[in-house]
Parts: sequence; C-alpha cells; structure tokens
Amino acid sequence: MIVVDQDKKRLQKKASTLIEALPYLRKYAGEIFVIKYGGHAMGEPELALQFAQDISLLKQVGIHPVVVHGGGPQIGAMLERLSIDSEFIDGLRVTSKATVEVAEMVLGSICKSIVADIQAAGGKAIGLSGKDGALVTATKMDRKITDPNSNIEKVIDLGFVGNPTDVDPRLLTMCIEGGNIPVISPIASGTDGHTYNINADTMAGAIAGALGARRFFLLTDVPGVLNKEGEMLTELDRAAVNALVEDGTISGGMLPKVETCLKAAEKGVNGAVILDGRVKHAILLELFTERGAGTLIRE
Repeated sequence: MIVVDQDKKRLQKKASTLIEALPYLRKYAGEIFVIKYGGHAMGEPELALQFAQDISLLKQVGIHPVVVHGGGPQIGAMLERLSIDSEFIDGLRVTSKATVEVAEMVLGSICKSIVADIQAAGGKAIGLSGKDGALVTATKMDRKITDPNSNIEKVIDLGFVGNPTDVDPRLLTMCIEGGNIPVISPIASGTDGHTYNINADTMAGAIAGALGARRFFLLTDVPGVLNKEGEMLTELDRAAVNALVEDGTISGGMLPKVETCLKAAEKGVNGAVILDGRVKHAILLELFTERGAGTLIRE
C-alpha cells in the first residue's frame, strides 16, 4: 500500500510538472532559441548527454534550437600536446596561424561529437562552422591596452582572432525548416580570406541577433548574475546592468557575457539568459517553470 501511494505521488508530481510547462510550450512553439554551449556542461559526459536530450526535446515540442559551442579547454590541451605555446591578453588567446589551424581541427571534432549526442537522443542535427555558406564573416580583432607606466594606449595584435561582423542566416533557416538542429563551431572566414577563431559567446550572440531569436541562452559555470550578497538576480534591463557595472557588482568575466546579452537584445532578441550549465536540465527549468533558473536580460 505504501509503495502504491509513493508511485501515485511520483506520477502526480510528473503531471503537475507537465501542467506547469503547458503554457510555456504554447508560448514558445515555432520560436528560435540560440544556445551557447560550453564550460563544464560540455566537458562532463552525464551533463553532455542531458544537454543533448534537452535540445532534442525542444525540437520535438516545436521549438527550434540552434547550438553554438565553445572549446577553449580542449584547444588548450591540444596545443599543449603539440608543444605550441599559448598567450592570453584580457582573456583572449593570441592566435597564430598554427594555433588557428589546431582550433579549427579541435572545434570540428567537438561539433561532430555534439551532433552525435543529439542524434543519439532522438534529434536530427547538422554540424557547421561560420565558414559554411558564408554564415559568418569576420574581421580581425585588435585589442587596445593602456601601458600603466607611460599611460600610452597601445594596440595589441591578437593574431587570427576575429569579430563576427556579418551574419547571413539563410543556411540556418534552411536547416531549421528541414527539421534539423544546427550545431555551429565559432570559426569563420575573414574579409581578407584568412580563417579566424571567434569567441563562442560573441558568435552566438551575433547569430541570435541575425535570426531574431526569441531567446539567447549563455550556459556558464555560475548560476547567473549575482548581487553583492551572492543572491541571483532573476531579471535585468540595460539601466540596471549599467548601475551594477558602475558599482562593481558586475565585473571580471561576467562583464563581457552581460555585454554580449545586451548586444543580442539590441539586435532584436526578445531576451537573453545567463544560467548555470552545470545544473541538470537548466534550459528546461528556465523555460518551463515559473521561477526560472538564471538571469534574464532585456533591452
């Protein structure tokens, strides 16, 4: 009798979850979601499998996910194996011709692995890079820094690190209409014909803007934007972000992530969400529950 009662409670809980999700399923049906996937969520097999299941589920319920993945740790590991030195400036890897060739190889392998995981979970995925169909065109990125001794501003050559300056979403639209889930590596051709490595957050935000995505998700290794007491802030607009940057609450590695979200919102994305990819089914919790799971940023 106790077992029956426990089974009944478990089934009732599942039914309640479905009932809570139903309005959101209706709300988001037919919409495009762009997800930047990386960090620990991509490196841990169990989380990677759950991510693939979640992405496949989104497609099955009528939502159109587009995945842009990173791969910094994997690139670093391969460079170390090949005895190619790495240098970082303001969090960006100085990328030589040899380094960008390694990055393209490693990112291509990661892309195929994600595609395989999604297809094993019941989805239909296609692996792409920014080069395919001239999806993304890049320009060389230079970083300016101020010498603390002379107070003179200098331009630092980052090598083959690029900015996504033009996105042509037609190939992605064709993939989506064909029932496929695009999985994209952050590599693109430049206007000068060279190959450029692009920060995956930046690439994902640019693609989200070009597609007019309903949501842009940045999966990170932190719960979201935190206040000074360590509590997660559930929703922010540009004015609130500016105030938090000014008082130092938003700083360090969170700064470029928030800026990427604001740029995506500026380009027409309805909302960008920073959430913890280490949490099981984080995207589903954010989308289909009243409380959500991350920080929603709007223009």
